[in-house]
Amino acid sequence: MKSIEGQWTGGGAVLTKLGGSKVDVSCKMQSDAQSSSFSMNGSCRAFAVVTRSFAANVKASGEAYSGIYVGISGKPSKLVGSRDGNTIKLDVTWANTIYGDRQAKMTIEKVGEDGLRIRTIDQDPASGKSIVTTQLDLRRR
Repeated sequence: MKSIEGQWTGGGAVLTKLGGSKVDVSCKMQSDAQSSSFSMNGSCRAFAVVTRSFAANVKASGEAYSGIYVGISGKPSKLVGSRDGNTIKLDVTWANTIYGDRQAKMTIEKVGEDGLRIRTIDQDPASGKSIVTTQLDLRRR
C-alpha cells in the first residue's frame, strides 16, 4: 500500500444522476499509507466554482480490506473488499440512498509508477446494467 502514498492531482468525470450527463472535475488528493492501511483526503472541483471533499480510511487484515469513505453526504459509508494485483476492490454501503439504492463498487487501482485510478460503479435499478458513476485518473505530483 505504500506505493499509493503521496500527493496526487488529475481529474475525471462524475455522473450527476442515472441517465444524466457526466460532469468533468479536477481533483487533488493526499494519501498516507502504512504497510497495512492507508488514508486519502482530497477534493474535486467542477465548473470552477463547486468543490466537494472526500476522504477514506482503509485497513488490511490478511486478504480482507475494510474501512470508511466519506463523500458528498458528509456521512461515513462502509467499505469491505480485497486486493487483486494492483487493484483494491471494495463493496460500498452508502450512508444514504444514492442512484436508487445503498450499494456500489469502488476500485482503487495503481496504474504504472505514477498513476492512480479511482472508480465507483453502481447498478442501474431499471436495466440492471453496471454504470461507472465516478472515474478519477490521478498522477503523482
